[in-house]
Order: sequence, then structure tokens, then C-alpha cells
Amino acid sequence: MMIYKVKSYEEMSKKAASIIASQIIIKPDSVLGLATGSSPVGTYQNLIELYKKGYIDFSRITSINLDEYKGLEPTNNQSYRYFMNNNLFDHVNIDKKATFVPDGLEMDSDKACGDYEKIIESYGGIDLQLLGIGRNGHIGFNEPGPAFIKDTHCTDLTQSTIDANKRFFASEEDVPHQAYSMGIGSIMKAKKILLIACGEDKADAMAKTINGPITPEVPASILQLHKDVVIIADEAALSKL
Repeated sequence: MMIYKVKSYEEMSKKAASIIASQIIIKPDSVLGLATGSSPVGTYQNLIELYKKGYIDFSRITSINLDEYKGLEPTNNQSYRYFMNNNLFDHVNIDKKATFVPDGLEMDSDKACGDYEKIIESYGGIDLQLLGIGRNGHIGFNEPGPAFIKDTHCTDLTQSTIDANKRFFASEEDVPHQAYSMGIGSIMKAKKILLIACGEDKADAMAKTINGPITPEVPASILQLHKDVVIIADEAALSKL
């Protein structure tokens, strides 16, 4: 692992965007694994600025997102398809047909997950995977549990994840309790992984991810086994190392 300690969310976002921009410049037809949540918003804002200045071109890029809530339609303002459109895709020249998010409206979990695995395989895997990290160490919606789940799957969200996400909804009752998530196997097949983290509430998860035992109880700890992981985190997120 290569770890960059930064002073602020803004510095983290700028650094992460520069790494993704370098990937796009080096390989203009890259497959990017993208993430949602509060952590990558600044990264996407920086990428939009780089695009507007003419430094990067998204026209040949494919994106494959980590996850989506089960039961939310793409137009719902809390769906991850809506998030990606609003925070990145609508502002750059990416082909929307080359942007993939699990189908939250497909109620047949086996079909939804099988279809998504086929998409990942059809593009030959992911060149660069962007990750955030949950307070409980989850990546994507790979929640703590008795085993690492290899493939795309439907997961029951833990209470800590529901608590972290309820601020985005009118009430806790509105928060979906299930989601489709790319599996640990597909994440680990990415050629490069970029993990970003900010804030003291991520410190325990980051310490366990970097220095703790590799265990499915801390899903991100599996990243210790990947050959090319870059972590960008602020001082608060790294305070327990």
C-alpha cells in the first residue's frame, strides 16, 4: 500500500482526482470503477474542472459503479444512478450508455446480480477502482460478516450503515435495507485501487484496514492482499494508526 496523509478533504479530493485523471490520460479507454457517498463528491468536482479545462476526455471511458439500493428507481434523488448523473456524468462528455449501475428496480436478486457480473466480465474487469470506506469497514456495500462474498450480490445493510445513510432521507423508515453490491472478488481484480477517507469517524476502520488482521468482519482489510493500493486520507482518518 502507498498511503498519502493530507491536511483536508479538499486536498484529498484534488489528489484523488489527479490520480484518476492520470489513468484517463494514460489509457483513454479505461474502465473506471466508481463510488458514491460523501467521500468522492469533491473528487468528481475536481475531475469536472479538469475536463472543462480540456485536460481530460471521458468520451471513450467506461464506468462501472460499485452498488445501488434495491428498490429505488434511477430518477429517485437518493439512487446512486441519480447521484452519478448529478455529480459527474451530466457534466462531462462520457457516453451514458457506457456507464453502468446495478438495476435497483430488478426485484429478482439473482438476475440483477448475474446480469451485473456479465457486464463486469464483458469489459475485461476494472482498470482503476475508486473506494470510500464505511465506519464499519465496508467497501461498496460489502458489509461485515462471516465470509468475503466474491461476486455481485444482494446484501442486507447493517444498522450502522443505515444510520450513516439516514441523513440523506426524510426518515429512517425511507432508507432501503438492501442493496446490490459488486463483490470483493471483482473489486480485488481491479488493476489499481484508490481508497479515500476523511474524518475521525473513519479512524477505527482505517486502522483495522491497514494494520489489523485480514477478516470479513472488516471487509476493507482484504485490500492488504492487493498489489497496487493507494490510500489518500486526512490526519483525522489516520489518527489511530
